[in-house]
Amino acid sequence: MRRSLLILAALASFSPAIAEEAPAAQKDIRIASEGARPPYNYLDNSELAGFEIDLARDLCARMKANCTFVTQDWDGLIPGLLEHQYDAIMAAMEITDEAREKIAFTTPYVRMPSAFLSSRDEPIRDGSPDGLADKSIGVVSGGAHQAYVEDLYKRSEIHAYATLDEAILDLAEGRLDAVIGDKDALADFLKTRREAQCCAIAADAPRDPAYFGEGVGIGLRKEDKALKDMFEKALAESIASGSFSRIRAKYFDYEIN
Repeated sequence: MRRSLLILAALASFSPAIAEEAPAAQKDIRIASEGARPPYNYLDNSELAGFEIDLARDLCARMKANCTFVTQDWDGLIPGLLEHQYDAIMAAMEITDEAREKIAFTTPYVRMPSAFLSSRDEPIRDGSPDGLADKSIGVVSGGAHQAYVEDLYKRSEIHAYATLDEAILDLAEGRLDAVIGDKDALADFLKTRREAQCCAIAADAPRDPAYFGEGVGIGLRKEDKALKDMFEKALAESIASGSFSRIRAKYFDYEIN
């Protein structure tokens, strides 16, 4: 009887430690991505690949977790997470108030800069409101960039376009001094379009979260706080060690965080 009581006492004293460590001991993590947003994520021979997938593998190695990847269409990403079809989302998902009503996010791993494109013959050297005073700026109508330049670039002449392509084509024809957009979209245009020979990315726009948001984060269920802590610790380690920069350089030739 005394021996049984001693065993029970030992188990009682040991179990809290086990309970505390259990969340951090998660070894199997399923990560969903869309596979349709290169270079963030795309399909290569039906397998997910891209910046986010490489970053996820780095984070999983740091967490000593066995990670598997799930391809999920965009509209199903958050519902699938909430239905426990997978544990995390890495799919170039912006942190927004609307999304936060349903899920939680880690600290951002991408804060995509906005930039100005200008003519190679007459490059813009200063992307500030003072630097673009009396200049004409093209911007996509109805988005965050239009609100940004209309509010802050009061001495510039703002022209709104239905698409970024239309704005850049007018820049190429000399009808604009600059075009503003997300740096990844501008860089993609320069790499893929013949008309881009006219122009070059001239300067980054001063970043303002009030217009452009917090950035892109890992989406998680709100109750999975231990998993969120694990991801954030691994991300901080990846950045501090230089691994994040090495992975980033494979896909973006400029800083993204």
